[in-house]
Amino acid sequence: MEINSEQAMLNFGQDLAKKLTPPVVIELIGDVGAGKTTLVRGLAKGFGIKEPITSPSFTISKSYVLPSGGYLIHYDFYRLDDPGIMLDDLTENLKNPQNIIVIEWGKSIAKILPQNHQKIQIDYTDTGRKVTL
Repeated sequence: MEINSEQAMLNFGQDLAKKLTPPVVIELIGDVGAGKTTLVRGLAKGFGIKEPITSPSFTISKSYVLPSGGYLIHYDFYRLDDPGIMLDDLTENLKNPQNIIVIEWGKSIAKILPQNHQKIQIDYTDTGRKVTL
């Protein structure tokens, strides 16, 4: 799918949220600035989360309460070759069947992701982004 604006990425996230039922684990794959956090902002809006969604690049994870129960948990492992204690945090959050977990830069934690997790690849194109599910 071609996405050629920030608003289109937000809309894609909102539409995707309407099709998801917890538990869900999504791995976002794409270069810096590809629109991964923008997609998460759209997901959050689609789930009815009102608070601002920001990148967890420096905090590693951010959690947002889902109106239906559970949490939308957004991880960014970009700066971690070894996830350390964050691996324990992720493992605990994976056990909650009400959670929606979105992971950026998941290479260091790939071994604990459920086999049925969803992958979304976001690549730059000449006119915007190509999103592949």
